[in-house]
Amino acid sequence: MAQHNAFYAQSGGVTAVINASACGVIEACRQHSDRIGKVYAGHNGIIGALTEDLIDVSQESDETIAALRHTPGGAFGSCRYKLKDIESHRAQYERLIEVFKAHDIRYFFYNGGGDSADTCLKVSQLSEKMGYPLTAIHVPKTVDNDLPITDNSPGFGSVAKYIATSTLEASLDIASMCATSTKVFVLEVMGRHAGWIAAAGALAGEGEGEPPHLVIFPEVPFERSKVMARVEECVEKYGYCVIVVSEGARYEDGTFLADSGNTDAFGHRQLGGVAPTLAGMVKQDLGYKYHWAVADYLQRAARHLASRTDVEQAYAVGQQAVELAVAGKNAMMPAIKRVSDTPYEWRIESAPLAEVANREKFMPREFIREDGFGITEACRRYLSPLIQGEDYPPYENGLPKVANLKLAKVERKLPEFKL
Repeated sequence: MAQHNAFYAQSGGVTAVINASACGVIEACRQHSDRIGKVYAGHNGIIGALTEDLIDVSQESDETIAALRHTPGGAFGSCRYKLKDIESHRAQYERLIEVFKAHDIRYFFYNGGGDSADTCLKVSQLSEKMGYPLTAIHVPKTVDNDLPITDNSPGFGSVAKYIATSTLEASLDIASMCATSTKVFVLEVMGRHAGWIAAAGALAGEGEGEPPHLVIFPEVPFERSKVMARVEECVEKYGYCVIVVSEGARYEDGTFLADSGNTDAFGHRQLGGVAPTLAGMVKQDLGYKYHWAVADYLQRAARHLASRTDVEQAYAVGQQAVELAVAGKNAMMPAIKRVSDTPYEWRIESAPLAEVANREKFMPREFIREDGFGITEACRRYLSPLIQGEDYPPYENGLPKVANLKLAKVERKLPEFKL
């Protein structure tokens, strides 16, 4: 078989372990040097391919690539940029193929969530239409855990561990101060449509009265009176109340509690501020002193607290993406298949992108407690294995040591392209 080059890019919000997937892809490509020549990374995701802004990963040492496994963020730059439909934006797709031709790229690895799966599928379809042999494989990643088919999404386990830990630690803080100070603590977590991350906060406590006392999911319509009654009950019973709320919490009519009125590059409503919104309701309705926090980027950047399970799975999907490609598979995604809960066992299978793209996996109703404010035992059995194990990065001068890449640019061969 002839040797051709590969393209790898990162897309969407990054995670604590997306670079572990990059490490898996690059190391696997190097092991298949008879088939795969150079690996070019797109600078800032798919935009790097469109603008021919490529990074020559072959310039990086094996040690530097190995260090990606314990480095958070997106090492090559990520983007929120969704390719539109092929018919009306054909020039963009044709440009991608031109860039791939110019640099002899025959393998396309796109590391991201649902929108990235859609992009990967479209690129695969266009290359077929244009008669250019390109193998396109999607590498799954999303802290939201909302990709279908795969049991869980790489990136989620580490966020879940961080949120569960933060909920536990903050709860101990408020419990020690509630007699004379703060009565209510609200933690806002990510999750636009699916409440997986909020659910993870519930792992902090299990018994009667253990925090969090309320988990507010996007899947359960928000009823102010019901929520406030529960908050008051907890304060009177336990002395304090801890709430974990998803940014996507919404009313019965679908309106978000914290809709800013703006949209992002993917057309999604811009959210933020559900914690202060909810805390304001507590103050207004109940008069309790409160504190609130927004986990924001901290939850997805906390590589120092990553789940070992998550790191191993993120690496595995990257590595298996290359194995699928060299085996001639196309428009596929390596997916995690749970074999058993106890002991926790998993393996990697393959899923067709047509069944992944633009589909979201929500919390099943049997994972949400009947009162809508917590998780069931079934959910706990699902979540618990995903936060197991520690995988601490090496430390230097008291801080985590991260990969230091050269990010050497590839010489352009084509005219400039305007996005």
